Amino acid sequence: MNRTESSPQKTVARTPPRLLEVLRATAISPRVRRITLGGEAIAGFPARSDGAHIKVFFPRGDQAAPELPTLGPEGPVWPPTPRRPITRTYSVRRYDARAGELDVDFVLHGDDGPASRWARRARPGDRLGIAGPGGPDPMLGPADFYLLAGDLSALPAIAALLENLPAAARGHAVVAVPDAAEVLDIARPPHVALTWITLDGAHAPGPRLEDAVRAMTWPPGRVFAWVAGESSSVVAIRDHLLDERGLGREAMYAVPYWKASQSEEAYHAERHRIMDGLDRP
Repeated sequence: MNRTESSPQKTVARTPPRLLEVLRATAISPRVRRITLGGEAIAGFPARSDGAHIKVFFPRGDQAAPELPTLGPEGPVWPPTPRRPITRTYSVRRYDARAGELDVDFVLHGDDGPASRWARRARPGDRLGIAGPGGPDPMLGPADFYLLAGDLSALPAIAALLENLPAAARGHAVVAVPDAAEVLDIARPPHVALTWITLDGAHAPGPRLEDAVRAMTWPPGRVFAWVAGESSSVVAIRDHLLDERGLGREAMYAVPYWKASQSEEAYHAERHRIMDGLDRP
């Protein structure tokens, strides 16, 4: 479950996966549904985790709850294949330690995938598991200017990061969404611009997100870039930042969340090659 990142990591004690229950399900937009999770097992979840990655475990078949892995000396110990939970990676949209509530935003695309299928039907009392959070800590490195870029899959993390930037922060976020119905009112510091790109119904941004990043003018000073979303878009932006803007790997966090026409299982190995920079000569 661990990822190798280009940003510094803080060592966090590993905790077993948590079995949580649905408290609320809220439509955020036509394609996004927010699932608010809680229950006794949420106790001890790390504070200030907004925007961090979590593994989400979904039940299989007619299971009422997923059968979670346990922690062994060599890593997770999984149930036998027929009972092994379906696993996906999501971002913490919001964690309220005082209320004991964890928000996870799910992009809905019908019943094509197990996560979307579960999220569409989720009701209070339903259960699923989570592990984490993970990713760099802090999620954004020190900078005079922040660049955030991503598609609809990255919007929950981008929104969380924008909301948690200090009031004096400067930067520019660019988000590509299928259409104007997915444009949200997101709180952010007054000197952080937010540009929306609508894609005529498409989910993959193609070259349009990269073009928007290329068109940006950066002020003098340190820049930190956070980029996530569809693989080809993330790789193109990462390479532009490295090769043409001269941004060092320590000054960016680029994560391909998904690849068109591939499931997370099929794309797993390639995603890690990209994150480790093994796809570059």
